[in-house]
Amino acid sequence: MEQARRPETMARITTPALAQAFIDEQLAALRAQIGDRKVLLALSGGVDSSVVAALLIRAVGRQLVCVHVNHGLLRKGEPEQVIEVFRNQMDANLIYVDAVDRFLDALAGVAEPEAKRKIIGKLFIDVFAEEAKKLDGISFLAQGTIYPDILESGPVKSHHNVGGLPAELNFELVEPVKFLYKDEVRVVGKALGLPDGMVYRQPFPGPGLGVRCVGAITRDRLEAVRESDAILREEFRLNGLEGKVWQYFTVVPDFRSTGITDGLRTYEWPVVIRAVNTVDAVTAEVAELDFGLMAHIVDRITHEVKGVNRVLWDLTPKPTGTIEWE
Repeated sequence: MEQARRPETMARITTPALAQAFIDEQLAALRAQIGDRKVLLALSGGVDSSVVAALLIRAVGRQLVCVHVNHGLLRKGEPEQVIEVFRNQMDANLIYVDAVDRFLDALAGVAEPEAKRKIIGKLFIDVFAEEAKKLDGISFLAQGTIYPDILESGPVKSHHNVGGLPAELNFELVEPVKFLYKDEVRVVGKALGLPDGMVYRQPFPGPGLGVRCVGAITRDRLEAVRESDAILREEFRLNGLEGKVWQYFTVVPDFRSTGITDGLRTYEWPVVIRAVNTVDAVTAEVAELDFGLMAHIVDRITHEVKGVNRVLWDLTPKPTGTIEWE
């Protein structure tokens, strides 16, 4: 099947006025397509699915059913933010699914990266399909497909893991941002009133923190990833680096080293910090940071994150290293 192409006459969305024109156009198109029927959306909390949710809420209100699956691999505070923004502030028809135990039990003892990705992807489809089958009258499946997804992998946004739904869930697709680039999606999200923390969220892998808890995932080491990541993001925000460094995160590998905490010998995990700048993610350079800030972040992580006694800084560009570790 031939891929849909962005119209050559479509102007780049760079200003609030252009974003509002796009929103008005899409609201009319969505209402015409959907009518009085219902739409289902897997709402991750990332910018793409959040913008689609906000558009559909304006267009058809509670005819949109959002399903947020908490698989335990999200960053600190993200499930709570989804509930606060969409259910409490936007009055979305939101179903929250706590599948943490189900995912972490399925991942127990699995160390190979691709095997982890397949388990996470399949289980997400299973959980989402189970919720979809409980609902009556769903005619459409909304997706946060954006134009680079179409160029790279065809019309289905595979890392949202809804492309493999069972045949009986044969919904018509609704993809209102499929001709937008990521920077345009952010401009539209800002115009829709979404919070900056959602609009300007860093790129985040589909398997979430599952690929940053390197090796077989354990709950305590996963929590060390989540807490150290939260400290790193907080310090970058407080020091004016949010939006200036393209991507920054922590990794906790599956090995330990000796250390000293409160005068006692320890045998605990290291945290690896990764901070890079890139234009296209094909190549990436390590962000140059103030050494005093680096030392402060090390001090916070080693004193505030349970099970950690050492912090390492990954200074490898891409190539030779990839941006993520798995």
